[in-house]
Amino acid sequence: MFRQNKRRIASRRNFDSYESNTDSLNDNKVILTSNNPEEEKRLYDTIYSSKLSFYEQQPQGEITLEQFETWAIARLKILLEIESGISRNKNLSEIETLIKPQFQKFLPLNSDNFIDKKKDYYSHYILRLCFCRTKELREKFIRAETFLFKIRFQMLTSSDQIKFVQSLNLPLLQFISDQEKTKLSKELYQTVSPQLQFQLNLVDEQQKQNYFHGEKFIKLPFENVIEMVGNRSVFLKDGYAYLPQFQQLNLIANEFANQLQEQLIKTFQYLPRLNEDDRLVPILNHLSSGYTISDFNQNSNHYGNNDEGDINAESVWSENISKHYPLSVRNLFKGLKENHHLRYYGRQQLSLFLKGIGLSADESMKFWTKAFTSGGHITLDKFNKEYRYNFRHNYGLEGNRINYKPWDCKTILSKPRPGRGDFHGCPFRDWGADKLTVELAKMGLTKTQITSVLDSCEKGEYIVANTKVFEYTHTFSGNESEKNGLTLMDHPNLYFERSRQLEKK
Repeated sequence: MFRQNKRRIASRRNFDSYESNTDSLNDNKVILTSNNPEEEKRLYDTIYSSKLSFYEQQPQGEITLEQFETWAIARLKILLEIESGISRNKNLSEIETLIKPQFQKFLPLNSDNFIDKKKDYYSHYILRLCFCRTKELREKFIRAETFLFKIRFQMLTSSDQIKFVQSLNLPLLQFISDQEKTKLSKELYQTVSPQLQFQLNLVDEQQKQNYFHGEKFIKLPFENVIEMVGNRSVFLKDGYAYLPQFQQLNLIANEFANQLQEQLIKTFQYLPRLNEDDRLVPILNHLSSGYTISDFNQNSNHYGNNDEGDINAESVWSENISKHYPLSVRNLFKGLKENHHLRYYGRQQLSLFLKGIGLSADESMKFWTKAFTSGGHITLDKFNKEYRYNFRHNYGLEGNRINYKPWDCKTILSKPRPGRGDFHGCPFRDWGADKLTVELAKMGLTKTQITSVLDSCEKGEYIVANTKVFEYTHTFSGNESEKNGLTLMDHPNLYFERSRQLEKK
């Protein structure tokens, strides 16, 4: 797979061998036995004959280590956007609107380009290696990949959809005869009529009748579509469910998810063999250990640049800057202003946040010195002896000279809960409903919006609650797609940067 020496090729082949008995794609399947570009191209043309795949055949051909990592990150960004939409209770249509603009940027899909096909195929398999390790990771990966599959299927033309379904050769996809449809036409139409109106926007009765007459129905055991049985969207008779063709996506997606579940377990069983390649394991560990959207921004130096030069010891108190702070940071500033002091976790949380928005080490010392000594109970000498080292250490200027990163929401939630006199932590987790209601009202949220935020807090969805506050307190210039494309606000610095970006627009 990679350009490497013979010893490492041998160890890699040990890992690849577990899938060597995979069933053929079809009678014309191409097996790549060399690095011949023409054979490789023919293989991917066969796999993507209908522009979509169940990823049943193992990937073939050489890729570089750089491609291994960058392709995986590109796909992971798409999946994280899907997770963001799911967490905010977006439906499939809304998530599709959110995701489509990202495809061309990160992962061109449904493309005829050979490299795009190879990137799609390889990136899926690379992330299998990342997310096969625990049940939680597998479920997360399956959920996001299944959503992605549904979106891609709906982007296909009708002819490509039919071609793809036929290529699957699934025993469940058996259509009933015209005679059986005629015999059950009254019951089938009564069941499908509301769906034609709400899913396909067919309001006129004649339109619905015409569509019904041309529609095919799939007959299958009801346990295969138990969710659809529960919401009464299929007709039942003698233990069989009758599924209209326009709803076949749910059935196909379930089959995709089931197959992916099986393959992830197989991948996990053979994962120890991959440890022989010491170049891949660190990459895979990094990708699967909570790689977040904010991480991507940090890796691209998104935080801390202070390009405009407007972040300094005085300006961070100003309304022009502080209006972009998330609620957790506002609370830290409130505690610092009232007490001229913050305890350890509060100092760490705020100091690293300010570092992240671009406050330099020198300006940081000016900020903390004034904030602590202006109250009269901490002298300059005491500050220098007891606190100065701590703030310089955060900037990598003391001790082991580690360049500490700002805390994301996950880190903040992992710290001890605040006690009396503490101001660190997450307000959405640590505050009571009454206090949170008062503070959110001060930020301009309506009663309905506050109720929505409190509901997320009660469910333990603190990052979702933070994201809702961002949505409710920012203007998106009437651009609904921009609002739908909002990522989860899982980092205080991400909140700050996105807020400033929207103001500039």
